[in-house]
Amino acid sequence: MNKLAFIGGTGVYDAGILSDIRSEIINTPFGQAACQIGYFKGKEIVFLARHGTGHTIPPHKINYRANIYALKMLEVSSIVSTTAVGSLNPEYKPGELVLIDQFLDMTKSRNGTFFDGEFRGVAHIDMTNPYCQTLRNVIIQAGMKNEITIHPNGTYICTEGPRFETPAEIKTFRLWGADVVGMTNVPECQLAREAEMCYATISMVTNFAAGISPTILTHKEVVECMDRNIESFRKITMMICESFDTTLDCECRHAGKDFGGFCL
Repeated sequence: MNKLAFIGGTGVYDAGILSDIRSEIINTPFGQAACQIGYFKGKEIVFLARHGTGHTIPPHKINYRANIYALKMLEVSSIVSTTAVGSLNPEYKPGELVLIDQFLDMTKSRNGTFFDGEFRGVAHIDMTNPYCQTLRNVIIQAGMKNEITIHPNGTYICTEGPRFETPAEIKTFRLWGADVVGMTNVPECQLAREAEMCYATISMVTNFAAGISPTILTHKEVVECMDRNIESFRKITMMICESFDTTLDCECRHAGKDFGGFCL
């Protein structure tokens, strides 16, 4: 049976739509991960706060490998993550949602693979389609049923953080084709693919990026925008839970077939 998990980013710190919630600390080969497990209309759902409760973990210090491995240990097969992003695209405005379909990686110091030559040997995962199309379709339908507009495509450029980007960087990123900028989607998405899990990301535009925004950037601005629009996330999350097919198979779950799959 397939199991669904949500990874909450900035502004999304709890599993508010679930009932009978219990908290668990999962011990993995990469350290501990804190999860909440609850139910939505009889379906067991897992929630993980990427930054910890109260936003205590900065982007570059998140233990991405422990988080994804913990969800795998909990028999999660599909992950929907949320991210707060700055917009480089004038068509993507603050308060709007973007369902990203490609990424650019500008991170520097993160452990971005399970196949580092030590833990599991070496393997090279295809990332032509980094985000699960099956799960993306579920999210698009959830938005339509709730009359919430979701931009169906976008390229996310991931920076190291925790600082915001410079106008010169943003100018370069726009030339590269980036639509939104954030600090957390990489290596999370590639680890999920290595672990043969479906993964999709809903990004909330909280501001225009540096040099585009008429004001300086602040984390307070990001949180305030998330708070104002949290109801959109809540409605979509509920619809995703309702429509999630616990029997569906997907090519993401066979991403490692050429090297024996991903077994715990």
